[in-house]
Amino acid sequence: MPPVNSILVPTDFSANSKHALAYAIQLADTFGASLHVIHVLDDSFALGGYLEMYAGDYMEAASRQAAVQLEALLTPEQKARYSAAVVVRNGKPATEILAYIAEHHDIGLVVMATTGRGSVARFMLGSVTDKVVRAAPCPVLTLHPNDRVEEQAPNRAA
Repeated sequence: MPPVNSILVPTDFSANSKHALAYAIQLADTFGASLHVIHVLDDSFALGGYLEMYAGDYMEAASRQAAVQLEALLTPEQKARYSAAVVVRNGKPATEILAYIAEHHDIGLVVMATTGRGSVARFMLGSVTDKVVRAAPCPVLTLHPNDRVEEQAPNRAA
C-alpha cells in the first residue's frame, strides 16, 4: 500500500462531516499527512429558469460564505501543521470531489461521513459518499454518525 501523504476531507458543514474531519486530523497526525478540506456548492438548482437571473449572485454569496466556514474548521496552528488546503468548488459534489482527487495525485486517502440514511433513501436519492467510494482511485474511509472519535486538544473540527 502506498504511503498516505495527503488526506482529503469533503465537508457539508454538518456535525457528521465535522466528525469525519476530527478523525482525519488524527490520521494526519499518525501518517504525518497534509489535509485538503473541500466543500462543493451544488449548483444544479441554478439551471432552473426561475432562478436563472439570480443564480450567479447567489452562488457568489454562497461561495464566500462557504469559504468563511471552511476557514473556521481548522485553527491557524492546524492549518500550518497539516499544510492544509481549504477549497470551495461549484458543481455536482461527487463529480467535483473525484475531479479534485484526479487533479491532486498525492491524495492517498479520503475521509468522509455517511449521512446515516437507510438503504431505501440512499437508493432513491443517491449518495455522494457512495459515488466517491465506487469511483475514487484511492481508499475511502467512511464514518457513520455513531462512530466514536476521541477528541484531541484544541480542535474546532468537532
